[in-house]
This record gives sequence, structure tokens and C-alpha cells, in this order.
Amino acid sequence: MTLVTAWCPVLPSVTPGPADPGGNGGSPGADLVLPVALLVAAGAVAAYTYTKRRRRTATRTTPHGRPGHLPPAPPAVEVLDARAQRVLVDTDEAVRTSEEELRFAVARSGEEAARPFTEAVAYARGELAAAFRLRQQLDDAVPEDEAARRRMLEEIAARCGDAGRRLDAEAGAFDRLRALERTAPQALAAAESATREVSGRADLADAALVAMCERYTPAAAVPVADGAEPARDRLLFAAANLERARRAVDEGDGAAAAVHVRAAEGALDQAARLVDAVDRRAGELAEAAGRLPVALADTEADLADARGLLKGAAEGVPAADLRGRAARAESVVADVRRASAAGRYDPIDALRRVGEAGAALDEVLTAAREGARGTRRTRALVGGALLTAASSVGAAADRIATHRGAVGARARTRLAEADRLLEHARSLAAGGAGAAGGPGGGTGDARDVRNALAGARRADVLARQARSLAEQDVAGYGDPTGPGGAVLGGAVLGGILLGGLPGRGHRWGEGHGGGHAGGAGDGGGPGRFGGGGTRGRLGGGDRFRPGPPWDVPPDGRRDVP
Repeated sequence: MTLVTAWCPVLPSVTPGPADPGGNGGSPGADLVLPVALLVAAGAVAAYTYTKRRRRTATRTTPHGRPGHLPPAPPAVEVLDARAQRVLVDTDEAVRTSEEELRFAVARSGEEAARPFTEAVAYARGELAAAFRLRQQLDDAVPEDEAARRRMLEEIAARCGDAGRRLDAEAGAFDRLRALERTAPQALAAAESATREVSGRADLADAALVAMCERYTPAAAVPVADGAEPARDRLLFAAANLERARRAVDEGDGAAAAVHVRAAEGALDQAARLVDAVDRRAGELAEAAGRLPVALADTEADLADARGLLKGAAEGVPAADLRGRAARAESVVADVRRASAAGRYDPIDALRRVGEAGAALDEVLTAAREGARGTRRTRALVGGALLTAASSVGAAADRIATHRGAVGARARTRLAEADRLLEHARSLAAGGAGAAGGPGGGTGDARDVRNALAGARRADVLARQARSLAEQDVAGYGDPTGPGGAVLGGAVLGGILLGGLPGRGHRWGEGHGGGHAGGAGDGGGPGRFGGGGTRGRLGGGDRFRPGPPWDVPPDGRRDVP
């Protein structure tokens, strides 16, 4: 009754009256009390229900009754940035591993049988390249606002996700094509043959490295100076795994054989790359040494033109700027001539310095030269710039590929952009050269040649940044040798085995101590064709626990068969 009174403070007074003639007691007002009371009670219940619902709504953040006060805030930009870097590295690793194993599948089954997987890798590589391009834009000097940065970071994650899913979707079919557990004896035989071939080439690379160090300064050989030892370690790791694979085949254990064959293949791939790097560097140094005299002569001719313009006070030529560029070019030419005359020097660095000084001078002289002559001079500069850029890109790519267990997103991003710019510069240079047969060439051709020169120089800068960042990552990773020795630690550092180093705060075969995660359930074993969800499916990390020294093959010899 209290509730009723609260909601209806004024009720008609009800007093007993005389009995009506029909014998019914009470009065007409008494008949209204019950309906009014029911209506008031119903209103009170409705009001109470509404109030309770409002209170419940005010104490939750999300629909469907999840606790909180407001919808969850979107992740902070810093969180998205860290996630984008992580997925970039993981996707790059997945693409690299897939490309590597695809080569073995093509060699055995042919290009036609492997076509679906080639297309999948190409798609993933394209999405990854677009993601790296976005990352480079974010890292450039011009900052984006928060909304734009958020959109770009989300697109990076989305593209990497698409790339990984495409590879994951083909993983099962790839396994059926390669059937490594069943064809382990054939894969083992091919890997043993490759080991002998790469080992022989490693001996030749050792000799080439000795000759390189005798002919040029130590700086000239820096990108490959330590390549011989890692190559030997990879070969030892391959030999040890091939021996274990042979035992597994003899015992009829196809699964174990597949694990060790796949690990050996990854090691052989890196050993071959390290050997190739020495040969390539020797060729680049020889080519640069051959180009240098022509580059010096061309720059000296530019200096003569500059002196003539300054003497004649040519109209439209900024004298102060030209005089400063000419003085720098004179200094570079003199320094390079002294270094080359002294005997041992670095031809690639010398060609780079002369090219940079010549390009700076050419920018001012072009306005005073006739079109055809100016284009020919710029094209001559392009040749040297492409060589030095290709050398820098190759050195960075080799360093990252053979130490990718430690290398993070920044170095990989710079390398991807340098490689893109180098390929574009080559295309522009080839187009400009092909269209230059006519007298003078067109303005489009001249513009292409200038853009090729600028692109090649930018690629050179970015590639050297990539290598420097990779070196920092490797140094921060720490000593890769652990209880398993340099050979086993090098396999993890090189990304051949997915997982962390022993004694680095992780149980062996779990987690990672370097630049990337191995993928779901990687178990510390070798990677396979696939995205982040499948590339670690082979498992087998327990087979690589530190035990018998991995830096000595099972037969006790340190030489590679």
C-alpha cells in the first residue's frame, strides 16, 4: 500500500454509507479503489523495470552484456606499428622459405606441376612488396597524420595476412606434390650431390677471397670477408643432417628423414649464396676498376667545361654553385687518382665518389649543354650508378638472407625499397638507351635517363642503410653460439631452424630470440612452404637439441664430404 500511496498521493476519501436498497454494502466510490490501485501498481512496476534497464545499460561497454562502460578503444598507433613490423618480418620469412622449397620442387617435378605454387608465391610476393612500400612511406621524412598512419598500418597487416593465407591454402597440395616423407631417398641423394658441388665451389671462393684481399683494400672485401666461415658452418650443418637423414631412411623413418633433409636443403641454399657472394663481389670490383678511368676522364672533361663557363660568365649559370661543385669534383678526382696509383684501393667506393661528384656537376652543366650531349653524359653516369647500387643491394640482400633470424623490419624495408628502385632505374635506363638512336633523343628519353640516375643513387643509399641496420640487429642479437656450437647457432641465426637459441631465455625449440617468429607450432624445426599458419608444420625441433656437438659431423670429421 505504501507503493500505491507513493504513486497516487491523493485518493478519494472512502467512508461507509448506508446500505443500498439491493442489500450491497459500501458506496459507489469504493468500487473505484481496486481498479485505480491496479493501474498505479502497473505503472510502478513499469517505472521500476525502466529504471533497472537504464542502470544496466549504463554499466556495460559493449553490446550483448559484456562488462565495461564504453566500447573498447581502437589499438594505439604504437601498438599497430609494432604489430605491422612483426607481421612484415613473419611474412617475409614465409615468402623466403616458400621460394626456397619451391625451387627444390621445381627441380624435381618440373615447372608445370609446380605452377599453382609458383603463382601463390608470386601473389604473396606482390602483397608483401606493397606492404613494404607502405612501411617505407611511413618511415620517410614526411610524417603522416595519425588517421593516415593508422590506415596504412592496418593495410600493411591486411596485405601480409592475405599473403600468408594464400600460401597456407596451398601448403597441403604442395606437400602432396613434393611428398618429402615418401621421396626422402631421392631428395637425400640430390642434397648430397649439391653438398659436394657447393663444397668444391667454397674452396674456389676461399682462393678468390685471398686474391681480393691482396689486390684491394680490406674495405673492398668487407661485405664478403666473413663469408667463408659461415659457408663452412652451413655445409657442416648440412652434412650432419644428411648423415642423420641417411640413417632415418635406412630405418624406414620417412618423417625423421624429411626433417633432416629439409634442414640440409636450407643450409645448402645459404652456403651457396655465401659462395656466390664472393664470386659476385670479385666481379663487381673488377668491373668498377675497369669503369673508373673513363669516369675520371669524363669528370675531368666536365671540370674543363665548368671552368670555361665560369671564365665566360655564361648567362643563366649560377656561378657560385658551379664553382663549389667544381671544387668538390676536383678534390674527389685528385684523391681517387692518388689512391688508385698507390696500388690497393676500393674501386667500387672510388667509382661511387667520382659518380656522385660528376652527377652534382652535371646538374648545373646540363642547362648550358645541348640536349644530345647532356643526355649522353647523364647516361654515362647512369652506368656507374647502376653498378654501385647493384653491389650495395646484393651485399645487403646476402647479409639479411643469411642472418635473417636476427634481422627486423627496418632493414628488410630498406632493402625492399632499394631493390624496387634499382629495378625501376634499370628499366628506365634500358628504355632511354633503346630510344636514343635518333639525333638528340626526345625530352621524355632525357627525363627517363635523369630519373634512372636519381633512382640508382637512391637505391645505393637505401641498400647501404639496410646493411647497416642488419648489422645492428645481428650485433644486438648476441653471440649465436650456444651449447650447440657455432654450427647449430648459425642455423638458427640464419633462419634455417625456426625458434630461439639455447640459453637465451627460451626452452630450445620454443619461441625465438631474433627478428621473427617461426609461425604457429614451429617446434624449432626447419621451415616449409606456407604462410605463418603452416610453415612450421614439419616440426622436429626436438631433433636439434644441443647434445652431441653440432659443429662436428657424426663421423667426427670437420671437413665436408
